Amino acid sequence: MKKCPRCGQTYTESAINFCLNDGELLSYLADDAPKTVLQNAPLSFTDDSPPTEFLDRARVTSETNWPPHASPIQYQSPQQDAQPIFSQYPMNVSPDQTLAIVSLGLGVGSMTVGWCCSLGLVLAPAAIIIGFISLSQIKKNPQTKGGRGFAIGGMVVGSIFLACYLLYLLFIILMALLS
Repeated sequence: MKKCPRCGQTYTESAINFCLNDGELLSYLADDAPKTVLQNAPLSFTDDSPPTEFLDRARVTSETNWPPHASPIQYQSPQQDAQPIFSQYPMNVSPDQTLAIVSLGLGVGSMTVGWCCSLGLVLAPAAIIIGFISLSQIKKNPQTKGGRGFAIGGMVVGSIFLACYLLYLLFIILMALLS
């Protein structure tokens, strides 16, 4: 039999380990506790841990037997007339392509998402205008601005969307007039 220490209810089933009322762990009554193998075994058998192994004794260090210290490393200060390290190697800085990539993104967006709710009528002109701005900046300063192909691609895709949308509108109007 098992008994709940909190509420005092007793259980006769051995499979129940927790109280069904409050969830407390059940404890065995003194007579019904299961017998373990080691309960009646002599004390010499209860400790079955592996034997302790002793390793070599710890290494003893003595600073008096150490060799004398080498002289500290002398660092030389850089020469005043020497060139800085960062200027010895040429650095390639990539040109700024932000507006060109934005133009291409707006052009592709107008072609893919632009048919929904006529959103392309806003995205396509924006792609064309930003593409022209990007091309003019590239023409003025080609060393710092780049992405000419992206800008042209955005303008072309935006123009193709506008042309297709106008043809679509003409088709709708023509069908409405004929019916």
